[in-house]
Amino acid sequence: MDDIINDNIINDNIINDNIITDNITTAWGSDCVCHNQKKEELLTIINNYENIPGSLITVLSHAQRIFGYLPKEVLYDVSSGLKTPLSIVMGVVTFYSHFSTTPKGKYTIRVCNGTACHVKGSRDILQTIQNRLKIKEGETSQDLKFSLETVTCLGACALAPVMMINDMYHGKLSSQKVNEILSELVEN
Repeated sequence: MDDIINDNIINDNIINDNIITDNITTAWGSDCVCHNQKKEELLTIINNYENIPGSLITVLSHAQRIFGYLPKEVLYDVSSGLKTPLSIVMGVVTFYSHFSTTPKGKYTIRVCNGTACHVKGSRDILQTIQNRLKIKEGETSQDLKFSLETVTCLGACALAPVMMINDMYHGKLSSQKVNEILSELVEN
């Protein structure tokens, strides 16, 4: 993401609207109907929040839901639309682990590595997933089907070891149970 900050589009923490607009027009130059619909949805959200102080995280969350991640063009749109310096937008995006500037898989797998999960074998669970999907922690499969992350806590210690796949919790895991869950997803 250094290239975003180093694009020389921040002048004394004020965004040069002409450069931002030119970059967005070029980046959004696709005539794909789905891309245009996503951009329209994003611009509607930005317009709904543009005069609400403190709405940056909310807008970024909506944008990530729409696109699956936060591409450079989206960050420019959010920055320009909310009249917030790109440096601030990037600071928020890079601070919160919830946000991603790279594409994520259809299924985001989060393995808890909190104390209870760690003690009950979360490292084995992680290793099973890595071996089965051939991706490492923090990676996304080439087919964009799976992303793998570890988190400090999922708030379900009684189910340790636990993982989430998108919004679904899976607890009291074993390597066999993980393989069964992954088999269903691989087939989809």
